Order: sequence, then C-alpha cells, then structure tokens
Amino acid sequence: MCLGVPGQIVAIPDPAAAHAEVHVGGVGREVSLALLGPGAARVGDWVVVHVGFAMEVIDEAEARATLEEMQRLDDMYASALSDAPVVDAGEEYRRG
Repeated sequence: MCLGVPGQIVAIPDPAAAHAEVHVGGVGREVSLALLGPGAARVGDWVVVHVGFAMEVIDEAEARATLEEMQRLDDMYASALSDAPVVDAGEEYRRG
C-alpha cells in the first residue's frame, strides 16, 4: 500500500533546483517539487509527499485533518497491540 503524507515546506534553497526542505511529522526531508511545476509551491505551503516527491499542494485544514486521522489510526493500532495476548511460539516449537 502506498501512502502520501502531508508535510509543510520550510525552505526552498534554490527554486531552480526544484527541491525543498519539508517537515513531515517533525522530521526534515528533502523533497522534489518537480511534479508541481515552477512556482506552484512556496515556503509555508502544505504538500502531500510520496516517495520523495511533492504530489500536490493542499490547504492547512486538509493537512491537519489528515495528520489527526493518521494519529488516530496509529493510536488504535498501538492499543490493539497492547491488548493482544503474548504468545511464546518458541516453547511449543521446542516441545515439538
């Protein structure tokens, strides 16, 4: 499954190079802006990042809603894991 993640552009050091520093989940990443076209994104804009490329510019409300939903899913997953029984398959295997 592929997943695009919202990130915020914090710097575009060389617009001609079509690369930006984007914060995704608090982590800085170098992202290509080549798929957006010249001048389509500015510092402060939110973009959907997938495999190192900014795929589209989105508004802040959509970015924050997506991040909140991703956090909710992560919390659900963590809760499900903590409620799961611990199985020691190694002991059963050793008794064989």
